[in-house]
Amino acid sequence: MKHLFSFAGLLAVASIGVLAENWPQFRGPTGNGISQEKRLPLEWSESRNVTWKTAIHDKGWSSPVIWNGMIWLTTASDDGRKLSVLSLDAATGKVLRDIPLFEAVQPDLWKRYNSYASPTPVVARGRVYVSFGAAATACLSSPSGKVLWERRDIQCNHFRGAGSSPVLHGKLLFLNFDGSDHQFVVALDAATGKTVWSKDRSVDHRDIGPNGKPEADGDMRKAFATCQVATLGGMEQLISQGAKAVYGYEPRTGRELWRVEDRTSHSAGTRPVTGHGLVFVPSGWSQGQTLAIRPGTTGGFIDVNGTEASSDPKLGIAWKSKRGTPKKPSLTLVDGLLFGVEDGGVATCWEAKTGAVLWSERLGGNYSASPLAGAGRLYCVGQEGQTVVIAAERTFRKLAENRLDKGSMASPAASDGALFVRTETHLYRLDDRSR
Repeated sequence: MKHLFSFAGLLAVASIGVLAENWPQFRGPTGNGISQEKRLPLEWSESRNVTWKTAIHDKGWSSPVIWNGMIWLTTASDDGRKLSVLSLDAATGKVLRDIPLFEAVQPDLWKRYNSYASPTPVVARGRVYVSFGAAATACLSSPSGKVLWERRDIQCNHFRGAGSSPVLHGKLLFLNFDGSDHQFVVALDAATGKTVWSKDRSVDHRDIGPNGKPEADGDMRKAFATCQVATLGGMEQLISQGAKAVYGYEPRTGRELWRVEDRTSHSAGTRPVTGHGLVFVPSGWSQGQTLAIRPGTTGGFIDVNGTEASSDPKLGIAWKSKRGTPKKPSLTLVDGLLFGVEDGGVATCWEAKTGAVLWSERLGGNYSASPLAGAGRLYCVGQEGQTVVIAAERTFRKLAENRLDKGSMASPAASDGALFVRTETHLYRLDDRSR
């Protein structure tokens, strides 16, 4: 394939866009959905504040990632056999590369909620990492598009399709593999793709069904969640959520530091956020609840609905709430306020330290994308084409409701004063054209 973007061109874009915020991974620079951009647009439509609109072939719910003026995203044919990665110019929307990476034979997925290209790439200087779950994971040179390494041997039955995005931290690339048959976390050497460590989940999903019988339903064992790395309890921790439990691991070795179980839930699909010494995460589907976890460090565990005691005195639940708990959209922490948008369109604001509900309001519509916080606002992108913009404040204020032709399940990105929104058919750059 002829590559349309040279290394010299990449350097030129880098020099032009050096002041623009990079959005290198799922949910942005720190993985918490927070943008430092101050000029984000408030209102738009198909005919207003659209700088460009570029058609994206096939289907994918991976979010766009951005590095020095170049956008990367993945897409897949409807049957999951053709897996591709695209790069676009962030200023013009021009497709720079359209690279067919892999051919794969994949099981049927839950097409109402998922695609074969749902994990979001990670981009860093000179490299882009893409994952399609068990089908393939690869590292590409961003200047040339050349595949530097690939892994197609890390296997699990995703059952409803993959959803966990890779996370790059230092020299390691972390991936969750929570299937109906096998549940584990793996750390790869980012330079070579070789396995540094692999850790099986410590919850035995075969023995936690109703009445103590083995669990037959694959939904009860799988998950779609994405890792987070944070310094907690004075040490660096990898926060990784599987079905029925949230785990803290030592990033270098995979040693389990703590575990919090919620056996009434399953199929967790969000990325944890951290702050105030706590881990905030929805526990999953069915009877899921929002948890504020005080993390441990010594290998203890706790069941949030039972009486099992932890051997780690630091580990505990600061608060929990079943009101307005999301299943697919991740939580967002802004200035001591925790925001959640429930899949059915109810937005809730908690006081992060105490769990006190400050407000809970219906936005309308359905939501899978995680909100983006920036310029004092929360952007909530919906499945029917709507984006509701609310104030990120202690009092509910709806600032705008915007609509595009198609809906979205991909979380938005922000860079260079613009929002980048992927719908079912197109990628948009939205700017405030009045400035």
